[in-house]
Amino acid sequence: MRRTLRLIAVAVLLATTVSAQHDPYRTDISYDGRFTFVRLRWKSDFGFSRRGFSSAWNHDYPRAEQHLGSIVRELTNIDVRTDGSRILTLDDPELFRHPIAFMWEPGFWNLTDREAATFRDYLLKGGFAIFEDFDGAAQWSNFEAQMRRVLPDGRFVRLDRSHRIFGSFFEIKDIDAIVHPMSRIAPSYYGIFEGNDRTRRLMVIANFDNDVPEYWEWSGEGLFPFDASNEAYKLGVNYLVYGMTH
Repeated sequence: MRRTLRLIAVAVLLATTVSAQHDPYRTDISYDGRFTFVRLRWKSDFGFSRRGFSSAWNHDYPRAEQHLGSIVRELTNIDVRTDGSRILTLDDPELFRHPIAFMWEPGFWNLTDREAATFRDYLLKGGFAIFEDFDGAAQWSNFEAQMRRVLPDGRFVRLDRSHRIFGSFFEIKDIDAIVHPMSRIAPSYYGIFEGNDRTRRLMVIANFDNDVPEYWEWSGEGLFPFDASNEAYKLGVNYLVYGMTH
């Protein structure tokens, strides 16, 4: 209960505290051993454009990272860098310094052969990838096709609340309640396990038919209910704790 109350308080204050910072949020920070958010940059063959962006990978940037980072720093013992994050391509050697990587809108993602090979090595050597913000059959089909190039033998498994990722820090009792903030459709969670063995490490998790970081980006603005934002933050914290401990 105490953690939940603190989470709500931090979420309410995020919009003002982060915007009040005078130091720029950097993407050129050097690795120093502390946890750093990594966002994957990729190219698309779809000519995607939204909100004036030329790509889809930078949706919610940088406020989603800033806000979730503040929550994680407040509630856990993870030493999170809040002065900046990294934006890396899938074939960047720097990626191997970071245990967790996020990708936004993989429904429009397109891989090169080199990226596929390097990303495969990253996942097999212990990396954990979180895919966010995509929905519909067409986007899933593209995402699945790209992941088949990364992990040809990997099989997606639908996850239910019994998986330990949903209780790695907060106990999330109803994972279906964290609905898409815009369409309100019910989410689905899919994962790929090491060796396709459900008892082993989860290498990939995909929040399909959802846009969890939208809650992180706009928390404290009154755009979404606090309860919904609260649950979205819990999910984000759980993902980071799981990725850091497996």
